[in-house]
Amino acid sequence: MTIASEPKLPKSSSQTTSRDSALDVIARVEQQMTELERLLEKPKAPFLPDHFVSVVIPVYNEQATILQVVEAVLRQPLDLEVIIVDDGSTDGTRDRLAAIAGLEGVRVIYHEKNQGKGAALRTGLAAAEGDFVVIQDADLEYDPSEIVALLLPLASGAADVVYGSRFVAGRPQGCSRLQYWGNRFLTGLSNQTLGLQLTDMETCYKAFSRWTVDSLQLTENRFGFEPEVTARLANLGARIKEMPITYQPRSWRDGKKIGFGDLASAIRCIFRYSRSS
Repeated sequence: MTIASEPKLPKSSSQTTSRDSALDVIARVEQQMTELERLLEKPKAPFLPDHFVSVVIPVYNEQATILQVVEAVLRQPLDLEVIIVDDGSTDGTRDRLAAIAGLEGVRVIYHEKNQGKGAALRTGLAAAEGDFVVIQDADLEYDPSEIVALLLPLASGAADVVYGSRFVAGRPQGCSRLQYWGNRFLTGLSNQTLGLQLTDMETCYKAFSRWTVDSLQLTENRFGFEPEVTARLANLGARIKEMPITYQPRSWRDGKKIGFGDLASAIRCIFRYSRSS
């Protein structure tokens, strides 16, 4: 007697979509890895041949953008190293970083638990060996193609530190009023206490000469890094120059990590470190 087998049920559309999405992610990561390896194999004439540049990237839960950021940094016509400090990511970022940790010119340092952006930057700055050191965010709010422009005042001797200002030309498109006026308030308060004339103290994009990095003694673990480093630079007598940059802000819903508690912390840091010697 022949027993009819049960017909196979077709996979649900949700299962198919989930599988296709996973395959797309794998294919995209493999493509990015291939491109990173190609960039490292291809010789390039550095734009500033007499200067070695360290690009420090603090990372926390940025698996969607980290490889794209590293690729964009490696495309810059500079003799550089990339130092990535993973601050205890839990979203798969570490898997992406493990794949590139062995690439020439790329160093990955891991914090076992999340300590904050300031702590990650202290680790990265301590490891940096460049004549110039640039801070690059991992979320593509800042365009890595503007790194060279930030370095020009350092290379010419016109500045000791360069801040990439998002607000020289007013509020960038997509930047909320709360974020814009919050930054303007903190920058104005910092200027008053330090005697500076900055337009964007809170910018991530900062480029340092070697002597300023060696002279800094930083302590803040979270977003208090920005007012602390600005105050310490001012107290050192460092010449700070601003350069306009483009900015693609993302919202808290998209993963922005700074909050109202960090605003209060920034105010505390402005007053605390402005009185430091």
